[in-house]
Amino acid sequence: MRTFSIFLLASVAAIATPVAAQDTPAPAEGEAGEDSEIVVFGRGETRQVQELSNKDLTILAPGTSPLKAIEKLPSVNFQSADPFGTYEWSQRVSIRGFNQNQLGFTLDGIPLGDGTYGNNNGLHISRAITSENIGVTRVSQGAGSIGTQATNNLGGTLEFFSLDPKGGFGVDANVTYGSEETKRAFVRISAGSEDGPRGFVSYAYTDANKWKGLGVQRSQMINAKGVIPVGDAVFDAYFSFSDRVEQDYQDLSLEMINRLGYNWDNITGDYALAVRIADIGANRGETGATPFNPAAGLVYPAPIATVDDAYFDASGLRKDVVGSFGLTTPLADGIEFRIKTYYHDNTGQGTWYTPYVPSPNGVPISVRTTEYDIQRGGVFASLSAEMGDNHLTVGGWYEHNDSTQARRFYGLASRTDPGRSARNFQRNPFFSQWAFDFNTNTLQYYVQDKLTLGNATINVGWKGFQVNNEAVPIISGGRAQGNIRSRDWFQPHVGVAYRLSDKAELFGGFTQVTRAFTSSSTSGPFSTTLAGFNALKSTLKPEESDTFELGARYNDRRFNGALGVYYVNFRNRLLGVQTGAGIVGNPTILQNVGGVRSIGFEAVGDVRLGRGLTLFASYSYNDTTYRDDVVNALGAIIARTNGKTVVDTPKHLLRGEIAYDSEGLFGRVGVNYMSERFFTYENDQSVPARALVDATLGYRFDLGLSKPIEIQINATNLFDKKYVATIGSNGFGNRGDNQTLLAGSPQQVFATVKVGF
Repeated sequence: MRTFSIFLLASVAAIATPVAAQDTPAPAEGEAGEDSEIVVFGRGETRQVQELSNKDLTILAPGTSPLKAIEKLPSVNFQSADPFGTYEWSQRVSIRGFNQNQLGFTLDGIPLGDGTYGNNNGLHISRAITSENIGVTRVSQGAGSIGTQATNNLGGTLEFFSLDPKGGFGVDANVTYGSEETKRAFVRISAGSEDGPRGFVSYAYTDANKWKGLGVQRSQMINAKGVIPVGDAVFDAYFSFSDRVEQDYQDLSLEMINRLGYNWDNITGDYALAVRIADIGANRGETGATPFNPAAGLVYPAPIATVDDAYFDASGLRKDVVGSFGLTTPLADGIEFRIKTYYHDNTGQGTWYTPYVPSPNGVPISVRTTEYDIQRGGVFASLSAEMGDNHLTVGGWYEHNDSTQARRFYGLASRTDPGRSARNFQRNPFFSQWAFDFNTNTLQYYVQDKLTLGNATINVGWKGFQVNNEAVPIISGGRAQGNIRSRDWFQPHVGVAYRLSDKAELFGGFTQVTRAFTSSSTSGPFSTTLAGFNALKSTLKPEESDTFELGARYNDRRFNGALGVYYVNFRNRLLGVQTGAGIVGNPTILQNVGGVRSIGFEAVGDVRLGRGLTLFASYSYNDTTYRDDVVNALGAIIARTNGKTVVDTPKHLLRGEIAYDSEGLFGRVGVNYMSERFFTYENDQSVPARALVDATLGYRFDLGLSKPIEIQINATNLFDKKYVATIGSNGFGNRGDNQTLLAGSPQQVFATVKVGF
């Protein structure tokens, strides 16, 4: 595989080298490979923001998560254990030290929730839309737009916008085959007229083996979108169905990696060994289960050293339906009204074959599930008016979310046959540990005025919200229940952009944001014990952030770039400490523990060298530290965190790309560097820095069709580096090694054929 790496890298370099030596002006708009900007650096915005076009997604392997595409942008830390960035258990994204639970996600304005794996209020973008149907991705580092439908965007927003259907009949399709028997197919059919009703429907199917161990990563998705102009008004509708099955990888610790290697995984293909390990764990008293087979002894078979070294299987199952209907219409000259309603239904199970709870028939293993059910619907609207130099917008959002979560256990058939598959939804539990109904009502409004005064653009506004959370026990199991409310009716924003010339501008601003509590038994206030919740309820405060930023941008035909500095004061930090092995599912220890300070610098730019050759680079420095120690109710220190770096927050991120696209030939090589990351609050455990190289090589054949036929080869982790991808899969502890790491995938290669007519 190393030979392939060198060949692919050399191929891209070879096609780029002759062009680099030529001193020619940048080609005119519309020439091959440079008909549009791939990255737009927020011209005219009063905050740090970048947009990625669909073109940046299409050069990645089809089906790649749009979150993986944005990792090139400054201050974006993305991790996943699979090459596509879609494996949800491992998927993590953070911006300026704020994790995905503290970022806002939307699709065409539809709120996607907070990105939590144990979902309670939304869904991941990879389940909401397939990558081929995403037109623009907008990343706002900092607090983001105050009009975003989110009550958790302390550290920024990620807004995704679907492609608008084009007029006329057309078909776009691609097929992909590659490493680990990966097979993927996509087809989109478009129809309609350019100035009349138009729409598309698409279907995507993916089936891939895990890159280690036994198991599959399988999904299918249907997307449909329609646009109907009626006079000056435009109606739009969107529908998505997603069905995803993901068998999990084994969570690792540093000790396990040193002892067992990066390729260690669940023992899905050896049920007899899984039963034996569970028997030994019970005999040793490590699982708390009644021993069923004393003859199994007390010694684990080498190289296994603990009952948690290897489980039989685990998976994530998700089915989602998302639908929306919207209207945009002028009400009068300079006045526009927008409204959109949406609905989301989700059914999900996270399964784990656990040796800690035996089946009733004497099998020392059972299937533990965390089960999800979401029915949420909402509406958001805005009214904007041009009044001289002012552009005034008033908007609001309401959502009702009726969701359930449950922890249940299912028995296995016998000691020789599990009788169940992790790929299927489990039925007929023998025990329910806890189950809750959650009702969440969200009301948000915002007011914003954009004022243009000569070369200056001033944004002034605020938003406010109230979120009521209620947990109603079906089976309490000692978990928290009751009501809690978060409310902040005034979260101000002020920003200014000053145009120095047609090419250069300065920007700066201040934003204050409050994060609402979540309704979940696996995260937030309800994830602790009932006693802990009752003790904290009256004093628990929502997290808040104050973000200050300054920057500059420069844009011309050859160079586009931005510089920025920021300071963030993060208050009322909620700390949830995991106790015990993740598979046990103990309640978290939750409390407000003080503040966090973030100071950082960002630089990003791309250079068009002409004749299809471009260079891109971004660098981020982030210093995010805890400002307080963690103390108990008596004032005793339980974690010395003051001055320590926030977990999963690398100080340095560096990305670079060289790309070529001209006369049918195209290619790209990208390098992604991330510095050391801590996974304990006291910073005594960390994973080292790593640098990864990805590459693309392709050619477009013009055969006289409406679109050329395209052949594309993608390689991830080109030089087959062994590294830790995700940290915190089972949360973070105060100190010491923890089984909360996931190894990154080795070199993976995919070939794709794309056609369109």
